[in-house]
Amino acid sequence: MKKLTQIFIVILVVCFGLMYWVSQLNKSEGYSGDHTLTIYNWGDYIDPQLIKKFEKQTGIKVIYQTFDSNEAMMTKIEQGGTTFDVAVPSEYAISKMKDEHLLLPLDKKKLPNLKNINPEFLDLSFDEKNRYSIPYFWGTVGIVYNPSMLDGKKITSWNDLWSKDLRNQILLADGAREVMGMGLNSLHYSLNDRNKSHLQEAKRKLSTLTPNVKAIVGDEIKMLLANEEAAVGVVWSGDASEIMSENDKLDYVIPEEGSNLWFDNMVMPKTAKNVEGAHKFMNFMLDPKNAAQNAEYVGYSTPNEKALNYLPKDISGDKRFYPDLNKTENLEVYDNLGKRMLAYYNELFLEFKMHKK
Repeated sequence: MKKLTQIFIVILVVCFGLMYWVSQLNKSEGYSGDHTLTIYNWGDYIDPQLIKKFEKQTGIKVIYQTFDSNEAMMTKIEQGGTTFDVAVPSEYAISKMKDEHLLLPLDKKKLPNLKNINPEFLDLSFDEKNRYSIPYFWGTVGIVYNPSMLDGKKITSWNDLWSKDLRNQILLADGAREVMGMGLNSLHYSLNDRNKSHLQEAKRKLSTLTPNVKAIVGDEIKMLLANEEAAVGVVWSGDASEIMSENDKLDYVIPEEGSNLWFDNMVMPKTAKNVEGAHKFMNFMLDPKNAAQNAEYVGYSTPNEKALNYLPKDISGDKRFYPDLNKTENLEVYDNLGKRMLAYYNELFLEFKMHKK
């Protein structure tokens, strides 16, 4: 009997040890409490010094994890298992997450620095009254090009990319909405077109672009363009800014037919454990000096009006990256297309990529 009791005690000790180990593992994987904040963001999308500053000011330890697409981010949050306190999705993803009840409403009383945001970036269609999201960065999709590799030629239009002079000279960002959008815009259709005949027409036109397309790539597009491995790239504006800082021969243009105007906002997923800490972090990032530091580091445009006062004039005054929104009627925000239509966009994009191969 004594031996059985000893075995039982050993089993209990092992079980408690395993429970402690699992709890520590959960913390490292994103299960947060009052003194830990788990942030889920795009890669290289925050100045690391700001995380250190936030930790020092608040005593909250930040666990920072990254994703490479809105879809991957939504899937992980929907599946649960890992708890995130703050995430940074794009506008159409926010709309979808709202519909699927994946977000917690924000307490504006805990966000006094929200007053620093330019009103033009508030109360937008994907989150009216900003009940669930706070502006983080914004920008456009456009064309980076190297005039010195094009005999001084300027690019102003999506349709310029079909020029025979650009054979094997174009790099495309690996995004279905971006590439299909380019095809749709080149035909003067909406980026959110749901007409399948229009979408097929855009795909056929894109197929004729393949002799000019050198590759469809991810983050390496920045290095390739800066190193003049290609003359033209279809990229997001923040990437364009970073590329141009590495090679001042390049220029960036928003095509005249129109393009995407995008917004990335901070949200609080429904499984958040540190609600108080999430609000503290959001308010911290809304501070004008912090927002300016972040914008200068990342290269994307800040919606924080007061932060512009702390940015160098050559950044805040650059109309390529801070266009007057009142004069950009041909820019569109991506709508949430719904699962079926988004799947159709992805299917056509995949066919285009296979045709390229």
